[in-house]
Amino acid sequence: MADLATTYLGLPLRNPLVIAASSVTARIENLELCDRFGAGAVVLRSLFEEQILADRSQLEEVLDTASGSHAEAQDYFPPVSHADATDYLRRIEESKKAVSIPIIASLNAVNNGSWTRYARQMVEAGADAIELNVYSVATDLNVSSQQIEEQLLELVEGVLSVASVPVSVKLSPYYTSLVNVVGQLDQRKVGGVVLFNRFLQPDIDPQSETLTNAMPLSSPNELRLPLRYVALLAGRVKCDLAISTGVHRGEDMVRAILAGATVTQIAASVIKNGIHHIATMLRDLEAWMDERGHHSVDDLRGRLSQQAVNDPFAFERAQYVNLLLSGGALSGPLNARVN
Repeated sequence: MADLATTYLGLPLRNPLVIAASSVTARIENLELCDRFGAGAVVLRSLFEEQILADRSQLEEVLDTASGSHAEAQDYFPPVSHADATDYLRRIEESKKAVSIPIIASLNAVNNGSWTRYARQMVEAGADAIELNVYSVATDLNVSSQQIEEQLLELVEGVLSVASVPVSVKLSPYYTSLVNVVGQLDQRKVGGVVLFNRFLQPDIDPQSETLTNAMPLSSPNELRLPLRYVALLAGRVKCDLAISTGVHRGEDMVRAILAGATVTQIAASVIKNGIHHIATMLRDLEAWMDERGHHSVDDLRGRLSQQAVNDPFAFERAQYVNLLLSGGALSGPLNARVN
């Protein structure tokens, strides 16, 4: 029987299947089910500073209205300082008591001071690790890509300076040189990098001529982008690499690990199929390994990374002209095998 145990962010995991930050991990009862069906770890739903600021604004408005009519009304409302991360920190504490697997807190803040403040509080609440969920839309014509990357590195350095637990960084794929950015993070001793985050993207309804918001679930086809970058990075950086987009089946876990991923993070597949789907994916991974005689995921990892295949340029090609000229199918396999 294959050994699925591995290590992620310095934490021993029973397998490389991690439940990503999502609505699934927002409830304690769901975390208990994730533990029961075999997940290696869970990432709690992200703490978004914008939501805290919105809650504070709403609370201040209520307090102002109440104080204008009845002075004693404020006694029935909590002070504004309580409209903060208290609920999230309590959830960390409750999660640690409810399950036996590692609990990774997730943070998306607005400014550098907030990142460090909330990170410190998460550590004090008992989080085993922290995932920095970094995403912002660059809209200022005067801010260069270099400035954006410098801001990222600055906030990561700030969190690392106060966090006594491992820290990972969840990135978008939109950096000019993603490989360089990951290399810079690796030099600063982050525990891991997660590729990639998925955020709300506005759409336009031509019928009503209005903006709409939707968050479609990922599909297996989206796995190819993080596969490429994990394969490019595997063996070149010391930090762990996690794939969090497009992993829906045990077969997808195999592909991610072969490319060099330390773990895979899933959310959409559980939302679609139920939390029990965790056990199905793990059975499929184990069956695939047993059938081919692979004894552990650590031995399997990176066998098809760029450094391991006989055609390393396969991961760098952005055009398909050679494939067209050779008469190959666009969906066919690349001629890249283990040396």
